[in-house]
Amino acid sequence: MVLDITYFGESVNTPLSVEVLKDGELFVTSQPNGEISATAHSGLGLYYQDTRFLSCLRIFLDNQSTVFLSSSIRESHFAQFELTNPALPRSGAAIPPQTLHIRVLRVLDGALLQRLRLINFNPVRVDVNLELELGADFLDIFEIRGFERARRGELFAPAPASDGVLFGYRGLDGVGRYTRVSFSPFPEEISVDGFLARARFSLSLPPGKKVYLYMQARPMVNSRPKSSFGKDKHVVSAVFRSAVKRKYLGYQQWKEECASFSSDNLYIAQMLQRTITDLYSLRTTYPDLGTIVQAGVPWYAAPFGRDALIVGWQTLLINPVIAKETLSFLAALQGKEDNPWRDEEPGKILHELRRGELASCGEIPHTPYYGSVDATLWFIILLSETYRWTGDRPFLERLAGNLARALQWCRDYGDADGDGFIEYSCRSARGLVNQGWKDSWDGVIDLEGNIPRGPIALVEVQAYYYLALSRAAEMFRALGEERAAEEAEAKARKLQEKFLKAFWLDEEEFVAFALDGDKKPIKTPVSNAGHCLFTGILPAEKARAVARRLFKPDMYSGWGIRTMSKSVKPYNPMSYHNGSVWPHDNAIVAYGLRTLNLFNLLEQVITNLFEAAMYFPYHRLPEVFCGFTRRAEGGPVLYPTACNPQAWAVGTIPLLVQIMLGISCRHQEVHICKPFLPSWIQEMVVQNLRVGSGRVDLEFTRKQGKTYCGVLKTTGDVRVVIET
Repeated sequence: MVLDITYFGESVNTPLSVEVLKDGELFVTSQPNGEISATAHSGLGLYYQDTRFLSCLRIFLDNQSTVFLSSSIRESHFAQFELTNPALPRSGAAIPPQTLHIRVLRVLDGALLQRLRLINFNPVRVDVNLELELGADFLDIFEIRGFERARRGELFAPAPASDGVLFGYRGLDGVGRYTRVSFSPFPEEISVDGFLARARFSLSLPPGKKVYLYMQARPMVNSRPKSSFGKDKHVVSAVFRSAVKRKYLGYQQWKEECASFSSDNLYIAQMLQRTITDLYSLRTTYPDLGTIVQAGVPWYAAPFGRDALIVGWQTLLINPVIAKETLSFLAALQGKEDNPWRDEEPGKILHELRRGELASCGEIPHTPYYGSVDATLWFIILLSETYRWTGDRPFLERLAGNLARALQWCRDYGDADGDGFIEYSCRSARGLVNQGWKDSWDGVIDLEGNIPRGPIALVEVQAYYYLALSRAAEMFRALGEERAAEEAEAKARKLQEKFLKAFWLDEEEFVAFALDGDKKPIKTPVSNAGHCLFTGILPAEKARAVARRLFKPDMYSGWGIRTMSKSVKPYNPMSYHNGSVWPHDNAIVAYGLRTLNLFNLLEQVITNLFEAAMYFPYHRLPEVFCGFTRRAEGGPVLYPTACNPQAWAVGTIPLLVQIMLGISCRHQEVHICKPFLPSWIQEMVVQNLRVGSGRVDLEFTRKQGKTYCGVLKTTGDVRVVIET
């Protein structure tokens, strides 16, 4: 994923510190004080179906901005902002600063619901005007990211209504989009200035008493509101209370369905708890398609094939339901035709699905768009791993046809020239030039900084293909298709032989980044090579050489493995893909280190990623951070437009825990192989681990440098095998 500057401008200017709430297709991003500015390209706002339904939400006291105190997000769904007043002049004595307290609570439940609680800490009653400034520009998220349009639809001026104010826009797709804002109690005045509206509340605040104001902002698509709540002051407040309770119960139920973790290291336990609630907030249900984890807020709050599949793989330890939902969703949209505009081909797994005005008008190809060279391979890998964890044969049988079509895509379209490698080239006029996980315009680049000519055969894609063929053989045998299994294994062996000849660089003891359109190796040292380690495509000796290379100072920042060596010309620690550090990228490498028993390197990368997380808000790893070399003081450098939460960054911590504990599954068996806890964890308990049709509780303890595993409880038909 990337801001696709092959056809978008770089006009996004998002504040580095952003508070995020998400519920289904609805999410809101704001400044730490809870405000949403009216700046067109700030990226802040209330979004629904790829459209910004609220672009301005600010609080004023007597026409002055409030003073920010603090903010927090509880369990990924409930926001709290603490504000106070500046000095407020009066004809008599001024209201002193910091004597009025405003607590703003927010929750999403089909709408943005907000409660303001005011307390006057002066010894006397004070009268004050509180104003809410509101605006809705109805920009498609691609416009906010810089997509330039020749014309837009009709933006209506805000219209005061019986219960609040109505904002509206009719797009070029003929669809009406509206934001209905309701208040309780009703304001004294609603005024309109251009495309902004102000709701004024004249408040008389007695000393020490709590005064409440409620607001609801509800997005509506293709259905102009014909009725309203009226001015019943209890309606919006009741909706707020009901939403808070419903969201709390939903999160509680989700947590009960997932594995739980406790540890003497409270920070790792809190990170895992945050992971579970973040996953719930990112899970989104689409009518007629099913449920999938969206890729990240704000720019990628949509289904992304590659991202969702990797997240399903990362979070099997948490809950295999995520993987099964992802596979079912993507199977339903598997490519059916040869469509160059969408880079679609039969059997191919989608890259990205959008539901905004630009997609509806056909100005972008994301309906869905299929420009991902590796999503189809990850589909096969995740299907295999899900079957290993769940033993759900009916599920495997149901997707057997999708498996066959995915493999057929690899043969007929992925390997269009028949050389045995999977390559990509962009056919869509508005598609991605690069279609691996590093899909920025310069995500594939040579040692001199030149963009190579395609088609491009990426190193990690061939490794994924090798693993996909091996796992397909395993699934075919489970389905009783021995001939298909043997054919897949033969292809894997042939691919490995060709791969070693074409990609292995003897002098560097490393693998090439890719093969260009002339089948020449691109020798830029990049982290992609590390993705080969867990697939088995490299012999052990060569795999260890690759692993050691990734930890040399030019590749390793001290916080993690860089996407590119700092020793080459294109390196830039502040770039998206050419020198930054991606947590999920490091986690995939770490998985390979575990398969090679390189525990010293494994502990190093896990420890450094944990230390990096400690510097980020809520100890949550972001999508990406800058690749500057670690210094004795200070933390990692933020990447300015990183998504947070972002799905495969959220999935990094549970995958690292699974790697540490050496957990794998084969149907009704849990295998614990050479578990290790780093020196900063002495104990970890995993409860409600779902394996097949059973559940397991496990305890891991570190004593005198060695980690031991004990079985606390098993439920159902499940067996635990411990290998030390």
